[in-house]
Amino acid sequence: MSLMLAASLSATSLFFGMLALFELGRYIGKIKLMREQDGVAKGTGPAEAAVFGLLGLLLAFTFSGAASRFEVRRHLITQEANAIGTSYLRIDLLPGDTQPEMRQLFRRYLDTRIETYRNTEDVAGTRAKLAEALTLQKKIWAAAVSVSQREASGHVAIVLLPALNEMIDITTIRATATENHPPHIIFLLLAGLCLVSASLVGYVTCATKMRNWFSILILATTMSLTFYVILELEFPRLGVIRIDAADQVLVELRTSMR
Repeated sequence: MSLMLAASLSATSLFFGMLALFELGRYIGKIKLMREQDGVAKGTGPAEAAVFGLLGLLLAFTFSGAASRFEVRRHLITQEANAIGTSYLRIDLLPGDTQPEMRQLFRRYLDTRIETYRNTEDVAGTRAKLAEALTLQKKIWAAAVSVSQREASGHVAIVLLPALNEMIDITTIRATATENHPPHIIFLLLAGLCLVSASLVGYVTCATKMRNWFSILILATTMSLTFYVILELEFPRLGVIRIDAADQVLVELRTSMR
């Protein structure tokens, strides 16, 4: 199941779940109201404040964290492009006879890095591209070390190898950032608080004869949409909200290597 479908189903389920819990809360309130005429209003204020306060706090932190991780992933793409571009330029320092092979390795490597995150729904394909990139990294590093050992002044080792090291390190950082998400229990807790808040709204409004559907629909719609956007931000390669446009900097770098 794609993330887009899973996120849509989760948000839709939360929406209808909040409507159902609103009705359940209203039903429980009416039962209590028949037994105690003033019993519903008493003691609900602190409970409402605690639940809605916690819900607001959790929403703020979860949304802020998802947006922050989204921006970090975008910036890491730019950092990788800069690292590859810097290393590629420093190939000019190598002996003339070694430059063509090294440049060809860099072109293959950048092509592989662009393809790695193009279709992350294909887990097997993504892993294969990661493995291919790792193999090319080893070839590039081995070639650079070999040239450095032959070069007497040591300038190549001082200038090129640190740049290559940064280029290699950023791949691990990007892979880690891609897998960096809050524990699933956080999303379950957020959805649970949304459902509890809906039941509280239904409970405290049980004394009214007519249901205030406008308020509960606004609440359910807002919470479910926010939940959906958070999921989309957490997985920006699989849903509607994507960071694919950030890959353009890698594509432009590859064009400049021709």
